[in-house]
Amino acid sequence: MMMLPSGMKVHIAVGYTDMRKGMDGLAMLVEKMLLQDPFSGQLFAFRGRRANLIKIMFWDGNGLCLFTKRLDQGGFIWPQLGDHGGRVVLSPAQLSLLIEGIDWRAPERVWRPERAG
Repeated sequence: MMMLPSGMKVHIAVGYTDMRKGMDGLAMLVEKMLLQDPFSGQLFAFRGRRANLIKIMFWDGNGLCLFTKRLDQGGFIWPQLGDHGGRVVLSPAQLSLLIEGIDWRAPERVWRPERAG
């Protein structure tokens, strides 16, 4: 599981992105499409057309970093273009669910106490 500071914002680029893009191409998308600063220290996530590949880019203080994950089965749950404009902001907890391939919008609780005491 990925551990991030609680105040960290995770910006999700809605729709799909050309996964041939590297750090420079994704940084330009952050500036031009998401209207954000790619060097802010926040995380920026992109998903490919087939939904099984994501890239997460961030600035660590002295260079750009790129995290990539491909699911062997299933796909990443992603907002559609018309849903929220150009981006959606997730919490670090929602990002952890997303990376695991779990629906971050409505995670299913597996256990709940039946009664107190």
